[in-house]
Amino acid sequence: MRRSRLTLLAFSCALLAACSWKPGFINEYKIDIQQGNVLTQDMVAQLKPGQTRDQVRFLLGTPMVADIFHQQRWDYVYSYRNGQTGQVESRKFVVFFDADNRLERVGGDVDVASTEELTTPVNKSRLVDLGSLSGEAADKPLPPREEPGWFRRFMNMFGF
Repeated sequence: MRRSRLTLLAFSCALLAACSWKPGFINEYKIDIQQGNVLTQDMVAQLKPGQTRDQVRFLLGTPMVADIFHQQRWDYVYSYRNGQTGQVESRKFVVFFDADNRLERVGGDVDVASTEELTTPVNKSRLVDLGSLSGEAADKPLPPREEPGWFRRFMNMFGF
């Protein structure tokens, strides 16, 4: 009886110790964690002094931090942690309003556009070449369609 209890205790300890150790060649999958407001340079470039709070909220989204003690300030905070390397990238962008609830100034890690960038039109279309066929290749007939394999035929029998 005593020997079985001692064996059970030793087996439990060994099992518990085995769960806490992993070999170095086994790497668990860690996800990338993205938190906060993602602000792009294009979004920030649309900000102009004198815009209302609603216009700023439309352009940048709802702020991450709206402090009740500093009602004229909105903080947009962004954090990204790479799951494989563990590196953390963080950005902070602050928007300040005046007494009339109009955009006064901004600050933070994302640059505001210059006057030239705001006045020049931006061409947002682009040409994508999907590949073109030469005259000789276009005249060739397509190769015959391959018959499905045995697995595909089996799956088709059941409607998959």
